[in-house]
Amino acid sequence: MTTVKAQAPAKINLTLHVTGQQADGYHLLDSLVVFADVGDDLAATRAPDLKLTLTGPGTSGVPTDETNLVMRAARTLQQARGISDGAAISLHKYLPTAAGIGGGSSDAAATLAMLAELWSVPPLSPDAEEAVALGADVPVCMRSPQPTRMSGIGDVLDDVPALPSAALVLINPGVSVATNAVFDALPSKTNPAMQAIPHDMDFAGFVQWLGAQRNDLLDPALGVAPEIDAALSKLNAMSQVAYAGMSGSGATCFGIVPTMSDARHVARAIQLAHGPWWVAPAMILNAQS
Repeated sequence: MTTVKAQAPAKINLTLHVTGQQADGYHLLDSLVVFADVGDDLAATRAPDLKLTLTGPGTSGVPTDETNLVMRAARTLQQARGISDGAAISLHKYLPTAAGIGGGSSDAAATLAMLAELWSVPPLSPDAEEAVALGADVPVCMRSPQPTRMSGIGDVLDDVPALPSAALVLINPGVSVATNAVFDALPSKTNPAMQAIPHDMDFAGFVQWLGAQRNDLLDPALGVAPEIDAALSKLNAMSQVAYAGMSGSGATCFGIVPTMSDARHVARAIQLAHGPWWVAPAMILNAQS
């Protein structure tokens, strides 16, 4: 029996500028999104019906019914391509949930690609209405591992200049953050856009450019989850970390370091000091070597 496998990498918002709000309530964003070589693992085989099985450390509170984004993505592709077959899908959940790193959206994007291969049908494109309807982060996750400038309500996706090789230390201080609560606490919904991303940046130039950008959701997220400050402080205290920030609406924070060796060293030190925290070293995917 054929089994198709896929990985759903963590989505990291290295910047996140909130530039406006539409009449329907959707916020306008401007963000540099990269993907890390750490994520959830999926596999699927043909079956009479759709079924989802969960394993892994990140499964607490994650549903297996039709409300799960994996199941919604599978149904979406079934309907879009007129598929009557089902699939037995397994999801090994490593990424924390409600963490600002697009775990569910990345799972959905990987599911769309995986099931298109399993069912031998054309995949959906990131700009397909059906993909956009799954959630604001699903289209950009369908572009992984390509770094992307994401704007609009998440539906405008542009290529970016090549980024220098860099590694990440990802930290979640053990709290989940509701995105709506963070946006509700945002004092200004109209803020300046992200600066243009320069060409031919080296690591030092990349860090300097990041330092001139923002995550407009950081301050409201700190009000919702003060633990974020402890994670950022720990990263900033490590000499190898050249820049620290928060991804998405939190609570996951990231530290930028030059090499994977640096990332492992920092991650090990932080894990020893803060055992309950989720800590992961990772490379930025598709950065130039």
